[in-house]
Amino acid sequence: MAKVSKNARVAQRSANAGSGRDFVKIVQSIKNPKTGKYTYKEVMIHKDKVNEFLSGKK
Repeated sequence: MAKVSKNARVAQRSANAGSGRDFVKIVQSIKNPKTGKYTYKEVMIHKDKVNEFLSGKK
C-alpha cells in the first residue's frame, strides 16, 4: 500500500465534512456544593463550537 501525503489528506477533508471526525467529546467535572462530590458530564459537540461551549459554562 502506498503512503498518502499530508497534502492529499488535507484535500480530502472537505469530502469527509459530514463524518464523525468533526465532533469532539468534552468531559466536565461538576462539584456538588452540599456534599463536595464530583459528577461528570459528557457532551459530544462540533469541534468549531468548543470555545463557545467552554466560555459559556464558566
